[in-house]
Amino acid sequence: MRWDNLTAESEHGRADTALFAADAVTTRTFDTPEFRGITFHEVRARSVLNRVPGASRMPFEWTVNPYRGCTHACVYCFARRTHSYLDLDTGIGFDTQIVVKVNAPELLRRQLASPRWHGEHVAMGTNVDCYQRAEGRYGLMPGIISALTERANPFSILTKGTLILRDLDLLTRAARVTDVGISVSVGFTDQGLWRTVEPGTPAPERRLDVVRTLGEHGIGCGVLMAPVIPFLGDHPDQLRATVRAIAAAGATSVTPLVLHLRPGAREWFMSWLAAHHPHLVRRYERLYAEGAYAPKWYQRRITRQVHELAREYGIGPSPAGTPRRIRPPGPAEPPSTGSGTGEPTQLTLI
Repeated sequence: MRWDNLTAESEHGRADTALFAADAVTTRTFDTPEFRGITFHEVRARSVLNRVPGASRMPFEWTVNPYRGCTHACVYCFARRTHSYLDLDTGIGFDTQIVVKVNAPELLRRQLASPRWHGEHVAMGTNVDCYQRAEGRYGLMPGIISALTERANPFSILTKGTLILRDLDLLTRAARVTDVGISVSVGFTDQGLWRTVEPGTPAPERRLDVVRTLGEHGIGCGVLMAPVIPFLGDHPDQLRATVRAIAAAGATSVTPLVLHLRPGAREWFMSWLAAHHPHLVRRYERLYAEGAYAPKWYQRRITRQVHELAREYGIGPSPAGTPRRIRPPGPAEPPSTGSGTGEPTQLTLI
C-alpha cells in the first residue's frame, strides 16, 4: 500500500506533502456481525483539512474527511477512485478496506488554531460518509464538531447515515454560534433499487426520519436527491413518490443530482449494471458516451421535473447562492475559545 504518498490534497487528485507514513498505520478486524469482512486501517494523519482544487466543481474550498472507503457500498460512489491512490481495490476493496484517521479531532483542533487558518467554511461528507457504520465504533465526529464549535467555524454535513442523530445536541450547540448546514442524501424511495445499489445504507425512509427529527428540534435539513439513476429511478412516478416523501418529512429544500460516473466508479457501476440489468448497458454507453456526466438535456429535464414537483408539494429549491436560515431553539451560547463573538447566529441550510 502506498501510504507514504497519500497527501492532504490527494483525495481530490493532487499530491504534495505526505499525509501519513507507513509506520503510522495499524490494521484491525472485528469479528462482530456489523463489521464482519471489514478491515480497518487506523492511521495518524498529518493533515485533516483538505483544500479542494480550484478546478473542482464543488461549491466549497475546504473539506474534512475522517474516513476513506465506505461500508455504505453504493455501487455508483464517485469516491471509489481515491482508493487507487493507496493501491487498494476500487470495487469491493472500497467497501471493505476502511481508512480511519484516528487523530482527526485533535489534529483539526490544532489546525483551526493556526494563525494561517481564517475560519473558512468546512464541508464534511463530501468524499465518503462521515456517519458510515465505522463512526459508531470510532466516534470521531463529536470531537470534530466540538473543535469547529469552539472556533465558531462554519461547517456543513452531507450524509446518508442515521447516526448523525447521536450528535443532535452538539449540532444544536454549534448552530448557536456559527452557520451549520445539514443535508441528507435520498435519491429515491424505491425499496428494490435501494437494496441493490446502496446495500450498506439505512433505508430511505430511515434517512427521511432523520430529516423529520432534525426539523422537530429546530434544525432545518435539506435533501440532496442524489443520485437520480437513469432508466432505473427516473420514471415520473418514481420522482413524484420521492419528492412527496421528502416533502412529508419536512425538508427545507430538495436538490436533484443526476448520476455521474467518474473513472473508478464507472467501471464498478457498469459491472453491476451488466450483472443486474444487462439490457441497459448499451443505453448507458450511449447516454454517458461523452464522459462522466449525462447530457445537459437529460440533466435539465430531471431538474425541471423535480423542481415542479417540489413546488407542487410546497418545498421548492433554494435559489443558488441564497441559503435559507432558521434560528435554532434555546439561548445563544458563546464558543469556549476562538474568534466567535458569542452573538446568536442562524443556521444555514444547504
